Amino acid sequence: MNTTPEQGLEKAALLLLTLGPDEAAEVLKHIGPREVQKLGMRMATLPPQPRSRVEELLDELEDHARKGAAIHADEEQIREMLTKALGDERAAHLLSRMLSGSDTAGIESLKWMDAPTAADLIKNEHPQIIATILVHLEFDQAGEILKYFPERLRNDVVLRIATLDGVQPQALKELNDALTRMLSGASSVKKAAMGGVRHAAEILNYVGTAAETAVIDNVREYDPDLAQKILDEMFVFENLMDIDDRGIQTILREVQSDSLIVALKGAAPELREKIFKNMSSRAADMLREDLEAKGPVRLSEVEAEQKEILKIVRRLAEEGQIMLGAKGGEDAFV
Repeated sequence: MNTTPEQGLEKAALLLLTLGPDEAAEVLKHIGPREVQKLGMRMATLPPQPRSRVEELLDELEDHARKGAAIHADEEQIREMLTKALGDERAAHLLSRMLSGSDTAGIESLKWMDAPTAADLIKNEHPQIIATILVHLEFDQAGEILKYFPERLRNDVVLRIATLDGVQPQALKELNDALTRMLSGASSVKKAAMGGVRHAAEILNYVGTAAETAVIDNVREYDPDLAQKILDEMFVFENLMDIDDRGIQTILREVQSDSLIVALKGAAPELREKIFKNMSSRAADMLREDLEAKGPVRLSEVEAEQKEILKIVRRLAEEGQIMLGAKGGEDAFV
């Protein structure tokens, strides 16, 4: 019997609920953010399931399933599960979309588009609407879409994201007009905690150095303090200098040597030396030789590998394995 995508999603959601928060969290760690969101939303809307349904789904979970008469989605259970898998901040960001009572079907379609197509679809909307759309997307996808906007629009949109303190029901109604189908029942919808300085910073982490600099310069003209707040929240490749030696060693254990070689082609000499210092003498000598032998590398390739390493860094920080040094003398986790 063939299984439709919707049936498969329902089975996966039921299985995760059956496993419980700890085991499900381990599964979610290996799933991409968009898939996690789809599973989370399905868990949140899954009606109570009879015990026989669970037994039918997976025989080896029979003993576990017999402990309860019906499996149903509990918001606190979903919250615990996502927090264990993604960390407090990303889980909160995801839950604010999943459990706010909003139907964001229109935006869901954007998540499956490539960045040029999505950018072309929304670029002619009002910048405030574009900003509201982008805060509903994953940070990396929003950053990719920004790259395809003209500089003036890109600057305007990021400024609006940084000054956005929430998404009101009326704004979601406008999204419905912009993306064909979006939200219903606006009067009962709670304000969703989206936007703000951290959100703008997370998106800018993915737009590339040139665009990032232009955007920050534009924000600085509007509000120097706001620009500095965004910079303080950002974590870019050069900020590896702020991580202590133990943290660097932890990161190096997770990074492939080929990726590190390309990423370091665009790094400052001080950062290279910090990396070398936290390797064995033999490994550092080999890395130096590989860097010299590598030859010129396209800037786009360097930035791509740096982004991949930064993803590892953020994951390790969320897991509490490393601490990211923040400006201003305070320590922060991302």
